[in-house]
Amino acid sequence: MSQGLRRLLPQLLTLLAVVVLVSLFFPGFLAVEMRDGRLVGSAVDVLKRGAPVAILAVGMTLVIATRGIDLSVGAVMAICGAASAWAISNEYGLVAALAVGLAAGLACGLWNGVLVAVFGIQPIVATLILMVAGRGVAQMITEGRILTFSHEGLAFFGAGDVFGVPTPILIWLGVGLAFGLLVRRTALGLLIEAIGINRPASALAGVNAQVLLIAVYIASGLCAAVAGIIVAADIRGADANNAGLWLELDAILAVVIGGTSLLGGRFSIVASLLGALIIQTIDTGILLAGFASEFNLVIKAGLVVIILVLQSPRISPSLAWLPGGRAPSASTTKTSKVTE
Repeated sequence: MSQGLRRLLPQLLTLLAVVVLVSLFFPGFLAVEMRDGRLVGSAVDVLKRGAPVAILAVGMTLVIATRGIDLSVGAVMAICGAASAWAISNEYGLVAALAVGLAAGLACGLWNGVLVAVFGIQPIVATLILMVAGRGVAQMITEGRILTFSHEGLAFFGAGDVFGVPTPILIWLGVGLAFGLLVRRTALGLLIEAIGINRPASALAGVNAQVLLIAVYIASGLCAAVAGIIVAADIRGADANNAGLWLELDAILAVVIGGTSLLGGRFSIVASLLGALIIQTIDTGILLAGFASEFNLVIKAGLVVIILVLQSPRISPSLAWLPGGRAPSASTTKTSKVTE
């Protein structure tokens, strides 16, 4: 077994266990069929509806790897979805609508990055500012109402398909592949990990931590923009009050399920994407079981507590033998490599 696959083993086994459990209660869960030229089924719904969280998890992975956090992604989704919906409803065209939405995400990410990297504000505080204010900005764009549109071109990104495969699935796979290649085929991934492990040491090694921190928050903002556009396109409208609501929790949970420590350092985008699929499978199972949607929040909060306990200094050393486990001396070893 290759080292990369071995690191993904915990997430793959967890996903398999969740899928098997849901399938036992709902035998048709894995059934997929072609209907009206499009793939349909609960498994397809998991892949499609998990797209926003999967895309958010990509950007969140990079941020958390630097020992940061981005609580604003849900609000940024609302802003960008509203911006694109506003542009398309005012007949600015598809390209302009997409550009406006992505530019809004870039601006939000730049704002967070400057607050964290330049002004030295704690990430949780810096992004909390936009998390609170972002909803208000989105409501200002939509003028306090659900802004609808009927443009088929924009709707394609949320409700369309390519050869039967729903567009959101292709988008999150493309985003994951693009960022995965970027951080693993270049030195960018190692530089991000170096900042998360020991920022002062990485600076001594010549790493421009300030620029990289701004870059990862911009990446998170752009991922939130893509997710926001997908959500708006899916419902053919922008709902500033509900778009992206609580999805920052799902994104963070997906990343930590993927094995990235909240203390920064080593990360895996593929593992985070698997974490997003695990969350969406659990959500779908709860929905099929007929439980109230609020029950999801209780389950996710419980998972967060369990994961934080497992990552705590008292527990994590005893789990170092597991695939993907984190040995007590891992950070020390990596820091010494950075300073060489």
